Amino acid sequence: MSCDQDAETRHVLGCFRDRLKRLIQVEPLLDLLHFLEPDRKDRIKAKFREEGDINAAAFLIDEIIHSKNYARGWSRELIAALETVGCRHAAKYVLNSPPEPTEEAENDSCVRLIDLLQLTLVSMKTGDVCAHCRALGLLTLEDQENIMKLTENQGNIGGARLLLKRLVKNEAGWFSKFLQALEDTEHHDLVRELRGEPCNEDEAVSVKTVEEGEQSCSETMPVLPPVLSANSSLLSEDLDSSVDSSGGLCTSADNEEVDMYKEGEEEDLTEDDDPSEESKRDIVLRDYQMEVARPALEEKNIIICLPTGSGKTRVAVYITKKHLERKKQMGQPGKVVVLVNKVPLVEQHYKAEFGRFLKHQYSVERVSGASQLKISFPQIIEQNDIIICTAQILENSLAKAKNGDEDGIKLSQFTLMVIDECHHTKKGGVYNHIMIRYLSQKHKNQLLKKQEKSPVPLPQILGLTASPGVGGAMNQQMAEEHILQICANLDAFTIKTTTFKEEEAKTPYKRIARAEERKEDPFGDVIKKIMDEIHTHADLKPLCDPGTQYYEQWVVQKEQNAAKEENQMVRVCAEHLRQYNEALHQSNTIRMSDAFRFLNKYHTEELKTKSSPDEEGTITITDTERFLFTLFKDNKAKLQELMGKPQYENNSLAQLKTSILKEFSTRERARGIIFTRTRLSAIALCQWIQENPKFDEVGVRASYLIGGGDQSVVKPMTAAEQKDVLNKFRDGQINLLIATTVAEEGLDIAECNFVIRYCLVTNEIAMIQARGRGRAEDSSYTLVAEAGSGVAERESVNEYREKMMSTAIVKVCKMNRADYEKKTREFQMQAIIEEKVKIKKKLLKGMMKEPPSKISLSCRQCSVFVCSGEDIEKIENMHHVNVTKQFSKLFTVRENASLQERLLDYETNGVIACKNCGQQWGSMMLYKSIECPCLHIKHFVVTYSSKKKTFSKWSELPIKFPAFDYTQHADLLVEDSEEEDLETD
Repeated sequence: MSCDQDAETRHVLGCFRDRLKRLIQVEPLLDLLHFLEPDRKDRIKAKFREEGDINAAAFLIDEIIHSKNYARGWSRELIAALETVGCRHAAKYVLNSPPEPTEEAENDSCVRLIDLLQLTLVSMKTGDVCAHCRALGLLTLEDQENIMKLTENQGNIGGARLLLKRLVKNEAGWFSKFLQALEDTEHHDLVRELRGEPCNEDEAVSVKTVEEGEQSCSETMPVLPPVLSANSSLLSEDLDSSVDSSGGLCTSADNEEVDMYKEGEEEDLTEDDDPSEESKRDIVLRDYQMEVARPALEEKNIIICLPTGSGKTRVAVYITKKHLERKKQMGQPGKVVVLVNKVPLVEQHYKAEFGRFLKHQYSVERVSGASQLKISFPQIIEQNDIIICTAQILENSLAKAKNGDEDGIKLSQFTLMVIDECHHTKKGGVYNHIMIRYLSQKHKNQLLKKQEKSPVPLPQILGLTASPGVGGAMNQQMAEEHILQICANLDAFTIKTTTFKEEEAKTPYKRIARAEERKEDPFGDVIKKIMDEIHTHADLKPLCDPGTQYYEQWVVQKEQNAAKEENQMVRVCAEHLRQYNEALHQSNTIRMSDAFRFLNKYHTEELKTKSSPDEEGTITITDTERFLFTLFKDNKAKLQELMGKPQYENNSLAQLKTSILKEFSTRERARGIIFTRTRLSAIALCQWIQENPKFDEVGVRASYLIGGGDQSVVKPMTAAEQKDVLNKFRDGQINLLIATTVAEEGLDIAECNFVIRYCLVTNEIAMIQARGRGRAEDSSYTLVAEAGSGVAERESVNEYREKMMSTAIVKVCKMNRADYEKKTREFQMQAIIEEKVKIKKKLLKGMMKEPPSKISLSCRQCSVFVCSGEDIEKIENMHHVNVTKQFSKLFTVRENASLQERLLDYETNGVIACKNCGQQWGSMMLYKSIECPCLHIKHFVVTYSSKKKTFSKWSELPIKFPAFDYTQHADLLVEDSEEEDLETD
């Protein structure tokens, strides 16, 4: 009878193998399995140490199934041992008494729910919850001891993860007891989330970073139950995939370690992923990807240089996975930071790559300036295995640690640092600031080793780029020097690239579409006539032709000098000339009507600034301003008449129209990007396409994509708006993007079959990045340029530099190892010395900072005295405010036309402007309920040591301003309020 039971148990183990391996706790179980030989136990324990509980449990089951030498009655011993160590759920399966299908499906849903909400649940008070779970019979004494030990060694989150893993191994009914434990320990918000009940807005954000555009908890949670019930059968099918119709054992393809978080989390999968397919989680590299990754897998610092669309980031994900696995096997802590240079890339890398492939196995978090964090950056570093963040956030935290701030972090806390778009690791860049810290510590480590002291650990470096460029090199030797400099900056052992054979067919076909020069430009002639009249009025003699970049530089310099000299006539004339120059440029690239609208909007807004929003007084309009407003008014009708005549439009626009129509007429499914120089031209071109019926006839659906920085006359795009446009482009709602250079680099943009650069040439890196967007078969890359503009010629220079770059990379890779190391070491030592000199100069400059009484501010436009430096205070070491009563009488508050910036403890409400002339001075900031006028230095002339100067940033001013005294100002407000109340009474 016992033999029959043993045989039946073997059969049952085979049938339920895939489910049992997730329910068995191997380590405590082995101590009670006396029928296993010591050497077999040792092998299973080694498997547990190297690959974790699930793979070790699978190994144990296989050992029992295939071995015939155990003493009779071993099956009873196995079942008793399972019950003793708390694996009663597994024991029922071994007894061939699995729960009813509906009960099993419900239990699987509970496991899935814990999986989905793991990032929220790990914020629990582990010790309290653990004690209550033990009292409710959900944990054994050994479980409790292990959880508390891990909590002590790795922190609250590490213990919470183990607690959750242990809970889901219990038999059905554990979920309600877990809810009771949470309720008893006052985790009411977690209970509401697990039950799918709406929670408070403040509680909707916990440990997890909330990005702009995400739904609140109350919006998302009610839909969880149907999602879970829909997937429960799928989960059961996946867990029982080894059971066939005959009840025999099927071989599982899942041979890598998984835990309860292995099942996919739909919210972070891309549209192409099917969450039911575990194979989607596997990272399979192509041969060329594995080749470039190999040195990094050997723990060497490298740069991976692969074209856009060839899977650089996927290689980085693979290297990250192997790095963390290796650290785990060695019993060492592993922590990876992924650095990006643009905010949208944080979310992109999280959802499309690192989160998608690694979140089921490791804790992955993202942080950027767009995040609204409830916990500090050091806490996020401590609590997660992989952190994706903007480089500036890391640099800020490293600087804090250097200054002794508790809220800082150190490079030694990381074991791998991935640097995306690493060609930006050059002088002045934030990547380089971080790497200088790395190189300095590396140099110190060499000295420590000589002194037989322990060196400070440093992370492995992995750089990613599509094009390191040549840094403006004029010859091959300079190009090689540039590549070596980048390698030295990143402390790279080598730079890895590859030559594609099968991929070469996907290189876009390139052509240059030259537009004829304009024969007549009456619209531009009117603008130039206006500019000549302004030149005469202000007695200005330009050194170059209007409409050029040189003229722009000349007129900006004139405005700055006039502001310092308090020459208001020249200053305001120069400001208007700058706008006309921009309009001339626009009329050469976009429609005349767009250029006219730009000018009309500028003059309308300027006139608004000359009208007082209250009855306190009238803003002064000078004779020069009256002359300028009248000059535009007198020519307005003529400009409107000319802009309605299409025969005078620029030929570049006509050439662009031909190129777009050709692409959409000759392709079955056209999808493309047009790159242009300015945000204004991107929006204008989009409107032109949307308003032209010819484009509609061939199926063009256009939208624009511009940057998020607020440094332009054009309203910037938020991250959510950018994401929305890219999603629509990806799913085909939009098939033509008109973008500024924000789309050239890094952003995950759907595969295109044509790219057009419209009157735009920058450098060889931008050219390669833009061209790389055309990755589909039979794609084209077109440069539209006006004949004689020099654009086509500069493109040829970039092509030559690209060839130099490719040759330079090959030569650097083939360099003698000793020569390579000597050269890179020289560059590194030079960088370290330069940084030391820079720090000394900065310290000296800081020591020489003078008191605020040394300066005074006057209005840049009308030169009226504004305030002394003594009236200025700093909020959070960043915002310069003046809250004196005297200052409040000098300005008016206007509506802020730009986007409101919602920051930490303050928000911007309106624009403050000079009562005398209407010149903008800054913004009104609400800081902890106190209205604080925030001054922007660029709107003032600073009198410093009896000299008048202009500045673009406060940091350029060598003055030490005191911190804002919130308590003092709050007390004054209370006193004023009480006085007003008494007067009222």
